[in-house]
Amino acid sequence: MTVSDAPINSSEQAPHPGTFAALRYRNYRLFWGGNAISFVGDWLDQIALNWLVISTTNDPVMLGLVNLGRGLPIMLFALFGGVIADRVNRRTMLICTQFLAMMVAIGLACTVAFFGASVWLIMALATCRGLIVAFNLPARHSLVYQLVPREAMASAVSINSITINMAKIIGPLASAAIIATLGITACFVVNALSFSAVMVMLLMLDLPDQKVERKSESLLASLVGGFTYMKSEPVLLMLVAVALVPTFFCQPYMQFLAVFAAQVFDTGASGLGFMTALAAAGSICGGLLASYLQRDARHGSTMLIFMACFALALILFAAAPNIYWAIPALFTAGAMHIAYNSSNNTILQLTVDDAYRGRVLSSLFMTRGLMPMGTATMALLSAAVGPRLAMAAMAMVVVIFAVILWFWMPRLRSLKA
Repeated sequence: MTVSDAPINSSEQAPHPGTFAALRYRNYRLFWGGNAISFVGDWLDQIALNWLVISTTNDPVMLGLVNLGRGLPIMLFALFGGVIADRVNRRTMLICTQFLAMMVAIGLACTVAFFGASVWLIMALATCRGLIVAFNLPARHSLVYQLVPREAMASAVSINSITINMAKIIGPLASAAIIATLGITACFVVNALSFSAVMVMLLMLDLPDQKVERKSESLLASLVGGFTYMKSEPVLLMLVAVALVPTFFCQPYMQFLAVFAAQVFDTGASGLGFMTALAAAGSICGGLLASYLQRDARHGSTMLIFMACFALALILFAAAPNIYWAIPALFTAGAMHIAYNSSNNTILQLTVDDAYRGRVLSSLFMTRGLMPMGTATMALLSAAVGPRLAMAAMAMVVVIFAVILWFWMPRLRSLKA
């Protein structure tokens, strides 16, 4: 039996040290391959859908409504998705949600190809997709713990972050090429096919039996039980806060790069594309850094330092006198964003009781609603004091938050998952 095929629960097994240690395990390689295909397919769908709406309606409001339909169900129902993930077999739940998402993708392709691009029908399908994702995400993130041993968890989470950011580059480029050569319908067809590949990889996983407790309590009672569990664990509650607070105050920087390109650095669309790619490249490096650090990335002190550096880099970016001074700050912000996020996710995965894993991790998907709210807040501040001060002020809140946690929450700082 090879290292890659050995049961992950074996106490004798130890992962080979290294940035990509998680890829030594067959189950994680299959899961990672499926995720990579899925992430690229998601971007094909998102870019094509946005272009379809704006090209047929020429109405930014309709574009906003369609994207609201995609994101709002995730914010509203992800917590219930976490409850379900704690009550059923997670791989089965993933396969079912992948199948439903494939049906929606096929429906979208058929709608565009044969029935015309009715924006209201597209909005309905986008909302259905968002509802399915609300139940898919908790199961997907909860399953990672069953794929690798604790020692390789930091590597697994970081590789996932790297893959997401690679998809942000590959997906839009592939979407543009497919639309130009085969037409917009082809993007939806390719996305639909990607779901079948993911389902095959899920079926190929060789997992230990998951202990699923048959609960007589209602879904609402299980949801309340999850909140009660988090409330009883102050450190766990603060880990969730560490995930959510920077999402509101700092993560909108990506959406706000357009403002800096147009009003601050006067670089135009080409400058916006360059800054977006630069932040994505930094994100990939940040994921590699968190994966390379391995054990250190599982320390609360490391997580807080990464979070503070993320916010400080944004303050430096906002204060940069020109685009050339802004480049290293923006690259660092992208790197520290993913490094802190990977560290936080790893510690959460290793700290939470498996019986509550889906419910706790699903609380993180509130970020789908917090980020647009943070963007709106930054926009209002920008109108009042200018984009530089708006971004710097919101980032400073996160710096202060990190300092407060460092000195007043020593259990979090000294936490070693």
